[in-house]
Amino acid sequence: MKGFRGRWAILGLLIFMMVFATACSSDQTEGDVKDGEKEESLEPIKIGVLASTTGALESYGKQTLRGFELGLDYATDGTMEVEGRKIEFVVEDTETKPEVAVQKATKLLEEDQVDFLVGSSSSADTLAVLPLAEEYQKIMIVEPAAADSITGSEFNKYIFRSARNSSQDAVAGAAAIAKKGVKIATLAPDYSFGRDGVAAFKEAAEKLGADIILEEYADPAATDFTSNIQKIIDAKPDYLFVVWAGANSPWKQISDMKVADKGIKISTGAPDIAALATMEPLVGMEGFTVYYHDLPKNEINDWLVEEHKKRFNGDVPDLFTPGGMSAAISIVEALKKTKGDTNADKLIETMEGMSFETPKGKMTYRAEDHQALQALYAIKLEKKDGVPYPVPVLIRELSPEETAPPVRN
Repeated sequence: MKGFRGRWAILGLLIFMMVFATACSSDQTEGDVKDGEKEESLEPIKIGVLASTTGALESYGKQTLRGFELGLDYATDGTMEVEGRKIEFVVEDTETKPEVAVQKATKLLEEDQVDFLVGSSSSADTLAVLPLAEEYQKIMIVEPAAADSITGSEFNKYIFRSARNSSQDAVAGAAAIAKKGVKIATLAPDYSFGRDGVAAFKEAAEKLGADIILEEYADPAATDFTSNIQKIIDAKPDYLFVVWAGANSPWKQISDMKVADKGIKISTGAPDIAALATMEPLVGMEGFTVYYHDLPKNEINDWLVEEHKKRFNGDVPDLFTPGGMSAAISIVEALKKTKGDTNADKLIETMEGMSFETPKGKMTYRAEDHQALQALYAIKLEKKDGVPYPVPVLIRELSPEETAPPVRN
């Protein structure tokens, strides 16, 4: 009996050891799963940025990219992370070609598996990509493309625009020159940005009593605007309002053909610094601008100007630099509110009506169409000592409420 009891004792000890080992193994497996879940939750947030780094809008792409990187740095206090997740971004060149934009966006969504899209420099590129944001259910922040149709007829719920749109430009442009009895001709590139811009300007100007007597559209890639400008001269308007984007601007030919000498006043949105350098003949012109570095008076813009000079050999931020920064800030602010959750439905709920501080002051994503309401600036071009181009000088800041565009979606 004694030997029997001893064998049972040994057997019981072996069973206990096996159960203990199994329990330890189970605990270890459970710990591994938890660690894996934790590791998965801390995967980096990926942002795909579409920009024209070559082509006609190369300068716009460069400005947006500089601003975007500075915006991430500013919004994360230099950590490049939010809610414990690192932020990574991948840049793809659209070449200012819609078909290339679609290819690059598809690559970002499928291969890079980005959580957000940002872009693009061209309205045509952006319009081509919008359906992909909906198909892949990813938030796309539109910057700096301005065509009304992006947040209008082609809108889908995944689209938010930190850039201003053509109607906001139009309200600002009309406020500068339109009144009862004034005759206005327009000149714009013949694609969505130009046509949307003119349509919005016409609506705003006619509300103020002006007559739009000619709409002239030029090839977006044109370098010779002689026939377009001659038609405008023949129409004898009081003002020529120009909507333009890109390096191939019509300013030199407008000057060479002495449009102003024929009693036609020129008005437009003050462009980026490279284009301002071609606008010497327009000194004294009253118009508007999206941004010039010394117009906004706030701490974020002060930081942007100072940091941009440090990083880029003394260069000041240009027309679309603050837009890139604003897009980045809005993404980080949204992720702070969702605790790092990139689920698109949760982000949409968070971002609709969300306000955030930018170099241009407070912006708000309007709930109805996700268009950012923002300040623009009524300006006059003047010469300034030590500056080799006409400078936009503030007449008055146009508030976000004043420049709020119609809801068109």
